[in-house]
Amino acid sequence: MPSWSEVQQEIHHLAQQGDTNPIRTVRCKYIEALSKKTGRTTIVYYSGWLSAPAFLPSHVINDDDKSGFMQTAHKVAHKSGLDLVLHTPGGSVTAAESIVDYLLKSFNGDIRVIVPQIAMSAGTMIACSSRQILMGRQSNLGPIDPQVNGLPAYDVLSEFDRAVKDSAADPGAAQMWQTIIGKYHPTFLSSCEHAIALSKEIVQRWLEEIMFEGDADARAKAAHIVDSLSSRDGNREHGRHIHAERCKAIGLEVAALEDDQVLQDLVLTVHHACTQTLAQQNAAKLIENNLGACYMR
Repeated sequence: MPSWSEVQQEIHHLAQQGDTNPIRTVRCKYIEALSKKTGRTTIVYYSGWLSAPAFLPSHVINDDDKSGFMQTAHKVAHKSGLDLVLHTPGGSVTAAESIVDYLLKSFNGDIRVIVPQIAMSAGTMIACSSRQILMGRQSNLGPIDPQVNGLPAYDVLSEFDRAVKDSAADPGAAQMWQTIIGKYHPTFLSSCEHAIALSKEIVQRWLEEIMFEGDADARAKAAHIVDSLSSRDGNREHGRHIHAERCKAIGLEVAALEDDQVLQDLVLTVHHACTQTLAQQNAAKLIENNLGACYMR
């Protein structure tokens, strides 16, 4: 299957042949080929944050995305199951929950998530709602510790605890911490606590009900994964990249793309076509299915 540069050359060749939208032609061709390979409905969900000159609110998972999924989940083969190709920095926990609820109902809980490169934060949460996650050597998930107003909730709470301890040990430090903590708006700490609890609760439920459905140890397995993905001490940073081997080690059902070379080539070619679309058309978001129904913002 074509590499990134070969996909670019194919797009250029079609343009020279008079194709008025060659990048869409190439993208649809390979999304359809991926669906035929798996025998399942395929929907790609792509954010353009990596190629954008500036990070935008529309790059993240948000409630507007539901419209794209409603459009692309319509008139497809629901009984064949869904392969969701996911590339996102994350976003709203509640938007992710709403999108997953819609997709699970639409496809009777039969969802696999394919991660060609990165699915972070709320994207990792979506991956945990699937029966299986397909990843390659280059693929990464991330911690599920949420952000509130753009700040990692765990860091906010940790900083506040440190301020309390420092101020108790050294009254002179209280004035310094007052300058920092005073910037938090009322109820901000509670919002951080609630966001952490909600993200853990949602992922625990999805893992128990979907990935480990029927498993006698579902609750314990799910709890271990949630603890691992939400551990601030273990992950250190909200943007930590967690590779496939680590995802397997903590108990997630992960299949290696390298086990099926044809499948891996198709997934990566779809990835190249989608990322080139976003870069060349300066788009923030792309949601498209194997029938060619497309939502782009």
